[in-house]
This record gives sequence, structure tokens and C-alpha cells, in this order.
Amino acid sequence: MTPDRPAEPAARRRDASRSRELLLRAAVELFTERGFDRTTTREIGERAGVDPTLIARYYGGKTQLYIAAMNAEFGADPPADLLDEDRLRTLLDGVLRRGPGPAFRVTVQPYDDPVVQEAARTQLHSRLVGPLREHFTRVGLDRPQLRAEVAVAAFVGVMLGRGSGAFDRLGEADPDELLVLVRDLLGGTLPRG
Repeated sequence: MTPDRPAEPAARRRDASRSRELLLRAAVELFTERGFDRTTTREIGERAGVDPTLIARYYGGKTQLYIAAMNAEFGADPPADLLDEDRLRTLLDGVLRRGPGPAFRVTVQPYDDPVVQEAARTQLHSRLVGPLREHFTRVGLDRPQLRAEVAVAAFVGVMLGRGSGAFDRLGEADPDELLVLVRDLLGGTLPRG
């Protein structure tokens, strides 16, 4: 047995970990740019600089990688609701930097793959709609689920409209200015008085 022999499994684990990380990063980028249906595993592997067959080995397939990408996009911590300024700023900054992610896309077009559709819908509801519904319930508002869905739909619509090219001023608005206007819009889901 040579002294180099025991180091091989550790080196392989580091390589595997690095390959997983590169695949996930490439997947987040490509799924955000093109969506699930228009992204191939070959393209993910090419962008990652990793053999695309490793997607099946490390993630189980493209669908499971997509779900992992959504989880990576949102993080593991329970989110604050959209009325929280820091949360709103983080989401705005993320969409402005990378474009709308998978959970936003499900709001305007269903996915062909039912597993992906359900995963994106679940992320949307657990990360955006749910926290807002809980906030509205805590403050005693009527129809908290509907209010939360309307507020999230408005927020996603603004984010998608910003990048669509259909709204000149919205597309060029300063992020800080946009934050104030979106916060005011979402605050409109609260009763006046």
C-alpha cells in the first residue's frame, strides 16, 4: 500500500462535491435564462465543464436537478414575507441580477413535466404566498390566502414586466425607486384606515 492510496477517495469526494456544485450553479443559470423545457442536460454539463451524465449520478436526472436549483435559489431559511423590506430588496436584487427564477415562471406558464410543475408551485407557495398569508392572518385580515396570491401575482408581474421590454420607464427604473413603489403596491393589500 502506498501513501498516496488513502488520499484517492478523499480527492474523489472533493471532485464529486465540486462537480455537483458546478452542475448546480450551471443549472440555476440556465434554468433562469431559458426555463426547464428549453435547457438540456448537455448544455448544463457544458456550462459546468462537467460530464452531463453526472447529472443522473448526483441528482437522479434533470427534473431532480431542477428541484435542487429551485431550493438553491431560495435557500433553506424560512423567509420573511414580501412586506419585509429586506426580503423584498433581496428578491428584487436577485431578479434584477439573474432574471426571474423557476418559481416566478410557474406563475405565467405551466411546465410540461408535472413533477416540475408541482415543485415550482410548491416553492412559490411556501416561499412567497405562505409567509404573506401568515402575515395577513396574524394581523386579522379577511381572505388572507386570496390577498397573498394577489400580492404575489402583482409582485411577479412587475418583475416580469420590468424585463419584458414592454414598459420603458419600468425597465429603466432605479432599483431603489422600484423598491419603494413595489412596497407601496404590496402595502395596498392592507386595509386603509
